[in-house]
Amino acid sequence: MDLASLNAFIAIAETGSFSEAGERLHLTQPAVSKRIASLEQQLSVRLFDRLGREVSLTEAGRALLPRAYQILNVLDDTRRALSNLSGDISGRLTLATSHHIGLHRLPPLLRAFTRAYPQVALDIQFLDSEVAYEEILHGRVELAVITLAPETALPVQAVQVWNDPLDFVAAPEHPLARDKTIFLPDVARHPAVFPGGNTFTHHIVRRMFEAEGLTPNIAMSTNYMETIKMMVSIGIAWSVLPRTMLDDSVVRLPLQDIQLSRQLGYILHTERTLSNAAKAFMALLDAQRDDLAYL
Repeated sequence: MDLASLNAFIAIAETGSFSEAGERLHLTQPAVSKRIASLEQQLSVRLFDRLGREVSLTEAGRALLPRAYQILNVLDDTRRALSNLSGDISGRLTLATSHHIGLHRLPPLLRAFTRAYPQVALDIQFLDSEVAYEEILHGRVELAVITLAPETALPVQAVQVWNDPLDFVAAPEHPLARDKTIFLPDVARHPAVFPGGNTFTHHIVRRMFEAEGLTPNIAMSTNYMETIKMMVSIGIAWSVLPRTMLDDSVVRLPLQDIQLSRQLGYILHTERTLSNAAKAFMALLDAQRDDLAYL
């Protein structure tokens, strides 16, 4: 059972397609099929059912998948542990982050990191925070800098770096923006554009309304904060945005007795050996957190 065949197996299981797996691995479809045929022959089982263009795991394939992840993760872990012995900060660092954090929080840190450690090849993947959490859990990225979940369970460890205040916002001409004082029930009556229902930010805001026995009038949703800001700015709905994004295109609504925030930081898998590069990047993030604590 060779690693190339296992990688092909995982790629097909994740994409549901031999051709898409080939694109991911930079192989032709016949080459991918050959690797799977070899793996099935070695194991004496069929791993995939092929019904027309549909590809699905067999019972044997479903049993193999978590073990295939485990085998590759152990090998990667071994490579990192041996590489770390040299003390060099080099190699590849696979880092996941959300679009918002990548645009508004990470650039100074990335600039400092690349200047300090030019031998490190950064592989930055822009993902929703919830997807990045899964990538960490399955060992496909070393670190993820994301919106932290309200609760995180082992084997994933979360470290807060930034407190991110959230403000209720609307366009300057929106009816809510004309009042000097408004309350949460007033806001709930107007259409809103919300972060996607699968996002940590959505759950934070939704819980606040539910605690008051209210249901927000969610007219539409999207996972991208920049898109939310644009839709708010044209006056069709109110929303909640990080304070760092506010400018003249939207105004902060004067809600009484409301303080809302989310936590941003990084997560890692506690059972995974981190590369020297990952440890160096974590040190930069920790220094950022410590600097902010003194402000």
